[in-house]
Amino acid sequence: MTDPDNEVPVGRRSLLAGAAGVVGAAALPGAPAHAAEMPRYPANWPDLEPYGLADTRQDLWPREDNSLILPLETRPRDEELGRVWMRDTYVNHFVVKGRSIYVATGTTKGPGPTPAGSWNDGIFLWVAQSLRGPWRLADTTGIRPDAEKGKVWSPEFVGENRPGRMVVAPWQEYWTDDGQFGKRGNVWAPEVHRFRGKWYIVACMGDHSMKVGSFMLVSEGGVEGPYRLIEGNHDKPFGESFIGGPGWIKPGAYHHIDGSLYHEGDDAWLVLHNHLYAKFRDDMEDIVPTTGLPKFKQQPYSPEPYLEGSYVFKHGGKYFLLHAAWNRQSANSDGSTRNAYDPPGTGRTQHQYDAVVAVADHFEGPYSKRWTAGVGAGHNNFFVDRGGQIWATFFRNPRYGYWADPSRSGDAAVPGIVRMEWTGPKGNRLYVQRRR
Repeated sequence: MTDPDNEVPVGRRSLLAGAAGVVGAAALPGAPAHAAEMPRYPANWPDLEPYGLADTRQDLWPREDNSLILPLETRPRDEELGRVWMRDTYVNHFVVKGRSIYVATGTTKGPGPTPAGSWNDGIFLWVAQSLRGPWRLADTTGIRPDAEKGKVWSPEFVGENRPGRMVVAPWQEYWTDDGQFGKRGNVWAPEVHRFRGKWYIVACMGDHSMKVGSFMLVSEGGVEGPYRLIEGNHDKPFGESFIGGPGWIKPGAYHHIDGSLYHEGDDAWLVLHNHLYAKFRDDMEDIVPTTGLPKFKQQPYSPEPYLEGSYVFKHGGKYFLLHAAWNRQSANSDGSTRNAYDPPGTGRTQHQYDAVVAVADHFEGPYSKRWTAGVGAGHNNFFVDRGGQIWATFFRNPRYGYWADPSRSGDAAVPGIVRMEWTGPKGNRLYVQRRR
């Protein structure tokens, strides 16, 4: 959960290898009586200079010893690959009426070999009582007996619209262009949240939609739905339109994408990439203000690249702001390789889609300098399991770079999670669990 009131107290697994060191210190002759009460935390790595260089060390990769691919229940379209193809993987843990429930979702594709564009067929949810499963498609059969199980929202549900209840807005419907792409309309990067006893999904209509940008659904039942569109998105996505995206997007159609939700106490905020946020109205039917959105106070790179997948996570009383940034490789003057979060440019090659993180005392900032928290783990979220362990999601971006190589592409686009380690109340950094 992103609400600190739902954080689980630190458990055995969250101490990781540091717990053994505490026990050893307490056993030494002359050790202070309170030594066993002083947990040892892993150290921060020194900042790379100049600011903006990417950390490429193998310790920051999701590996067999610190991560796993979730065994999600497959659908007929997944049979050839043998697993679920997923981008923008999202996983979270909730406690509902005293019971744990894990929820997984992400960007999936429709039947056939085409990735999640120029159209896909909506949002699927998987649920489990344990991270290791079994992971079952959410049981939507009681809502739509004749529809594909686990599909909680899709442009094809437009026929469910009723006076006073909109499920699919006109700008979210499938459409057909003049022959360049044919059928169009795709939904990206869904997230599931539980706030004030209700289930919400924040997602984004992708680059092939009539309007491109973020929206929110609210369930009128359980996590499986049925979901409807909130009032503030009946006519458009959140925020203002601006010129952006690929050339086929019509002027005025592009809004802020990859929306996320952060909540604390009775308040909730929309988080938009790559620098914006807005508070939700008390009824959660829209944001305030709807234009002129405020920006997080950050320490940008120079120059600042395009960032994606913003997410806020609170831990240890601090706010962690996540971004996805492309680590681009280029050549230094001496011929060595430069890895940095540079904007696109001549001689710069996309290498890894990393997770970069900054920390602050307040939600809006000011945030610290960013650091590399996970190599190839960009566009993710952090969550805490029922034992107190922090995890991050990852998916291995199949579009460009390392995971687009034909020799590795079969292992890309996965529903992955990786253990994270916290460097304590003084270090206040989160990294992919490094080797000991």
